[in-house]
Amino acid sequence: MGLLTPLAVKIGSIPWLPRYLRQIMWVDNLIRRVTRGRLTLLDLAGLPNLVLTVRGRKSGIPRSMPLLCVPDGQDILIAGSNFGGAKEPIWVKNVEATPEVTVLFRRRETPMLVRRLEGDERAAAWSLMVETWPNFLMYEKRTDRQIKLFRLTPRR
Repeated sequence: MGLLTPLAVKIGSIPWLPRYLRQIMWVDNLIRRVTRGRLTLLDLAGLPNLVLTVRGRKSGIPRSMPLLCVPDGQDILIAGSNFGGAKEPIWVKNVEATPEVTVLFRRRETPMLVRRLEGDERAAAWSLMVETWPNFLMYEKRTDRQIKLFRLTPRR
């Protein structure tokens, strides 16, 4: 975690912030372009993150998106939180249809397999996710759906 992480957690807890997701993503994309992919908003906040690339389930076109993540040994945990929005992010449907993805993490690109977590395994992963980003608890309260958690494992 970085010096700005507590500030990022505070800003991330603002209830009306998700309404500005499009603008936040625009700023994030601008930062990524200006730094040639070396930095994202999450990097500036001192939070672990990755760029997930998965093929669209209908188009087959590779789609990339930056996500907050939690390293867990060689694996990485991600959550389909969508800031606690009513709908899950599109990437969730894509990884459920095509579990083979590419992940850019710490400037290293790795082919990985995605597996949805359930039961006790999900509960343990959720604790790790909340430890890294406490606002996941708030996202959980905002939505009627269960936030899906996924484990990314390097392909062998």
